[in-house]
Amino acid sequence: MNLDVGRFFHACNPSKTLVVSKAEDRQYYIDFSSVRGGKIIEELERTITRLSPNDPTCQLFTGHIGCGKSTELLRLKAELEKQRFHVVYFESSHNLDMADVDVTDILMSVAQEVSQSLEATKIHLKPGYFQNLFAEIADFLQTPIELGVEGQLSVGIAKITAKTKDSPKLRSQLRQYLEPRTTSILKLINTELFNPAKERLQLQGKKGLVVIVDNLDRVDNSLKPSGYYQPEYLFVERGEQLNQLNCHLVYTIPLVLIFSNALGRLTNRFGVDPKVLPMVPVNLRDGSECQEGIKLLQQMVMARAFPGINWEESRHLITQVFDSPETLDRLCLVSGGHMRNLLMLLFRSLQKEDPPLSRQCLESVIKQRRNELTLAITPEEWQLLLEVAQNKTFRGQEKYEVLLRSMFVFEYRDEDGSWFDINPILREAREFML
Repeated sequence: MNLDVGRFFHACNPSKTLVVSKAEDRQYYIDFSSVRGGKIIEELERTITRLSPNDPTCQLFTGHIGCGKSTELLRLKAELEKQRFHVVYFESSHNLDMADVDVTDILMSVAQEVSQSLEATKIHLKPGYFQNLFAEIADFLQTPIELGVEGQLSVGIAKITAKTKDSPKLRSQLRQYLEPRTTSILKLINTELFNPAKERLQLQGKKGLVVIVDNLDRVDNSLKPSGYYQPEYLFVERGEQLNQLNCHLVYTIPLVLIFSNALGRLTNRFGVDPKVLPMVPVNLRDGSECQEGIKLLQQMVMARAFPGINWEESRHLITQVFDSPETLDRLCLVSGGHMRNLLMLLFRSLQKEDPPLSRQCLESVIKQRRNELTLAITPEEWQLLLEVAQNKTFRGQEKYEVLLRSMFVFEYRDEDGSWFDINPILREAREFML
């Protein structure tokens, strides 16, 4: 079997999220749950499917940006759809300005996406009282909002969003109007949208409505006028309101909240512990190599090179992709088990030369990436990184910026819980070895 270089190049694009419901993408999917400390997606799924359809749930999901959360959430969507749930998955960053998000922005975005999804399945709910809200908003903003002949709910919200997304002034004015009415808007969404939607979905043989809001983990850690940082403001101070939508909800939340003093209050607001998707371990706590983790990462690479071919066969084809199996080992180890890191290093190598990729080419890409990362690190941060590397622990929100910015520190899970290590690329930096 010969490697299809064009297809491999396309499959390694680090900005592409696998959609497991698609047959082609499913060939690339590897289940890493055995080395990630638990079947997290199965836990989210079980919480939704084991309860009565009339018992709404709200769950929180987090992890490093680029560690595979979106892929796993799309797998959750596919699994729930198999069990006859109507699932609305959307990336909130497409609708919202991540630097400036408020609760009403999220609520209106959920309402828009759900109504749009329902309309695609021929469930058309008339806006009713929403018509009055839209008219009041148009009057308040002094800008006309036409719903058109159809009068669809999604169209009304989309038009409001379009008018305010690129205008901070209009967005601020809209919030002045909506924020004091948050409780009324919640009631409106539940009574005019979710409750009738669930009844109509039941007539179609569906078990319930699930909304998965992805990319909220990307909201900026900026200070709000209230004095709270944006993640804490949204999910702790206003978390009770996000928890009141009458459907099954899964929100992605910023990883910073796991390390903050607000974690206890966050758990109380939602009544659940956030689920964290850790890295795939390439090393164990004691520094020895994690053979199972490395093998699964190798399988991930080879599945993209030879989709549909099982590991027992594809491992004999490694030399079509790399000059030696050791070069593939090196790629997996230096990635630290971070999905996007691995694909980015591989994609950059493929931009430089065609397979089989040489060790020299990979090393030049690693060196380039190391230089990019080290430019941003201060002497104080090098000291913090040294402490993490020695102690495998990480405590306190004030140090979290080191972890957050460019992902200098990775979290892993084993039978004893969480442990931390620095990005393997940084281990070979001159500053770290001084």
